[in-house]
Amino acid sequence: MASLNVGNLGEYLREQRRTAQLSLRQLADAAGVSNPYLSQIERGLRKPSAEVLQQVAKALRISAETLYVRAGILDEKERDELETRAVILADPSLNERQKQVLLQIYESFRKENGFDAATYDADGSDADPKQTPSS
Repeated sequence: MASLNVGNLGEYLREQRRTAQLSLRQLADAAGVSNPYLSQIERGLRKPSAEVLQQVAKALRISAETLYVRAGILDEKERDELETRAVILADPSLNERQKQVLLQIYESFRKENGFDAATYDADGSDADPKQTPSS
């Protein structure tokens, strides 16, 4: 896990806020954090928690994982894997069994390509890696 890079995070948040055409106060209100606290994050003076980053991401309508990467909480590879899983799990055209099978195929390809494979249930939670998935 990388160390926190709050300066880079703050610059990125300011850029995203301006792109969304929100004032600092508007974003703070939408994210449920104080205006001074958000200002300190943008200036690189504070290290926000993952929960605060999630609230800010929701208010900005951007990926929380992107902010986690910027803050050094999550590395790029982990973010890509989480986003892939989230897309599969959020697809309303697939039933739960299909989602589970697709996640298992995804894991097998990752393992084949040399990435550590974790086992997840269709809801995205960790499953017991010792259990064999039922057919």
